[in-house]
Amino acid sequence: MPSLRVVSLLVALLVPVGAHSEGRVIRVATFNVSMEGGNYVGKGVTPSGHELPAALSNSDHPQISNIAEIIQRVRPDILLLNEFDYHSDPARGVQPFLERYLQQSRAGTEAIDYPYFYQGPVNAGVDSGMDLDRDGKASGTGNDAFGFGLYPGQYGMLILSRYPIDFEAIRSFQLFKWKDMPENLMADMRGADGELWYPKAVQEKLRLSSKSHWDIPVRINGRSLHVLASHPTPPVFDGPEDRNGRRNHDEIRFWADYIEGGKQGAYIYDDKGQSGGLTDDRFVVVGDLNASTEEGDARREGITALLGHEKVRRGLLPTSDGGRANRTDSTFGPTHTASWGMRADYVVPSKAGWRVIDAGVFWPAPDDPLRRLVNKRNSSSDHRLVWMDLELVD
Repeated sequence: MPSLRVVSLLVALLVPVGAHSEGRVIRVATFNVSMEGGNYVGKGVTPSGHELPAALSNSDHPQISNIAEIIQRVRPDILLLNEFDYHSDPARGVQPFLERYLQQSRAGTEAIDYPYFYQGPVNAGVDSGMDLDRDGKASGTGNDAFGFGLYPGQYGMLILSRYPIDFEAIRSFQLFKWKDMPENLMADMRGADGELWYPKAVQEKLRLSSKSHWDIPVRINGRSLHVLASHPTPPVFDGPEDRNGRRNHDEIRFWADYIEGGKQGAYIYDDKGQSGGLTDDRFVVVGDLNASTEEGDARREGITALLGHEKVRRGLLPTSDGGRANRTDSTFGPTHTASWGMRADYVVPSKAGWRVIDAGVFWPAPDDPLRRLVNKRNSSSDHRLVWMDLELVD
């Protein structure tokens, strides 16, 4: 493992506002913000999907205010938000968040504007019509949805950008069938009884992505940056069949095949029917991948294949003093991005087209005044914002 370098958050915050406006150095970030319906109801209450619009109905929700302040302080140019509920009408989610929170100063920080955003549908909470957890009934929700969720759009994703998005060139892989991935880990999945967990008829319909996989081209000074966004399922909450662990592995492996392109990515098709992997060498993989090469319950071959891919730049790891203090007994503590102690969230740039300038995790140390923003689960999120500064090169 590369040696760890603690990046001073203070240095990052001293970068002047507008320092990235020339388009040469781009700050790319990912943040699981826990802005899904279940976060806004009491214990034992089933969310319906109306919770986030209600929370955004004014501009003073404490958790959302803190999330906005974190974003304003770090000031990413391109930002993926995981667990931001999807609503087909932006007026119910994205727009009030932009207008009432990010475009309003928080605790004296300067407001931030994202003229471009993308949010598409996800598989979470979408009725599969099948009994996927084998409890004897097809409930249409929870574990029986195409991706775990209690209503369509729960645990959605949102891309915010200060640079133009090439909407016509966006590729979404929400509908891609798991069975169509060669050597997938679903086909031979068996329960404790030795029987196939998913019968062949079920395998024919299952989708790979628990939320979605997106390729979002962003135009920067006439060049395209492919933002590869996803949020694979946690590799737990299952049984001996390891259906979530297997799915997490293959959701991550999808990106390794996609960036490889050529014959390896030839099996891939998007929701418009276009086949093949990525044909551009400049990309950045972002998201809560729910996996680590060193810790946790994930099958490590998937995340290892992605991070070790020959097209991926290795070296500088985002770190924080807060992560170090949170797990003083762990060598990997400084690289952790979640409160339970693991590196789960990633900004992974391509080897081509970039020079890595700096990186960090917004996780203030216990004695830092900004600790209030992450001090508790409901202060903002159980995940931390992860950022990386990338200089475009020819």
